[in-house]
Amino acid sequence: MLSYQHGFHAGNFADVHKHMILALMLEALNVKEKPWSYLETHGGSALYDLTDEQAQKTGEFLGGISKLWDKKDLPEAFRTYIKQVQAVNQDTDDQGVKLRFYPGSPSIAAMMSRDSDHLAIMELHPAEYQRVKQHFRGQSQVAVHHRDGYEGVLSMMPPKPNRGLVLIDPSYEVKTEYQQVAKFIKQIYGRWPNASVAIWYPILRAGHHKEMIDKIAGSGIRKIYQSELFVQDSGSERMFGSGMLLINPPWQLDQKIASVIPWLYQALAQPTAAEPQGTWLVPE
Repeated sequence: MLSYQHGFHAGNFADVHKHMILALMLEALNVKEKPWSYLETHGGSALYDLTDEQAQKTGEFLGGISKLWDKKDLPEAFRTYIKQVQAVNQDTDDQGVKLRFYPGSPSIAAMMSRDSDHLAIMELHPAEYQRVKQHFRGQSQVAVHHRDGYEGVLSMMPPKPNRGLVLIDPSYEVKTEYQQVAKFIKQIYGRWPNASVAIWYPILRAGHHKEMIDKIAGSGIRKIYQSELFVQDSGSERMFGSGMLLINPPWQLDQKIASVIPWLYQALAQPTAAEPQGTWLVPE
């Protein structure tokens, strides 16, 4: 959707949920010395300034990363993610390091990569593409492509190196995108059966994500884990929850997520929000 720009939503509760899990998946890939590939369908901008007009207009980061920035009681599994946010914020004041910038998923993946790893970022929006392209100028292991994310990622499969991760993170402003993601998952596993895949989706009252999840769970693909974080009442007119569907996630990732989510729920959720959910939809 060429009208969508993530700067209005950068650092919100859904970004925290999504990027915390992404950082844990990348950390697991780094346990082995073997190089990995990272492919992303909707890169957005690599770095967001939370003082700019877009972020200030919505203030969504105030209900997300801003609430967590100065907390001291961080769960161990949350530290991997917060280190990436800290790395792009160096300015200080009397209270310590100031929160101004927020790293998008391409930045998090690049910061956690090694020289032997390879990243391919797709972005169709012209302005977003120029920003992410400029951000990674001179970083030879990061390739940025101005093309449709589904077509671009699929054309690179199976990638070299042949172990790694795909992040699917569309805006879902076009409702048919839920069905497109479900179809895309089958195409991925037809070409790259050992891939780990992370799919983010918004949880809205309309519930369009449910059909997508049912189709993926019924596709015959094994090892599908679902994590959902709710921060508002389900009657809200706005996005009240964030979902991550993880296919073939790293070993024990479910346990690491479970060690963080209750703390995150207490820090970010309103009293009327439903309890977070974590479950294996399809076992190994």
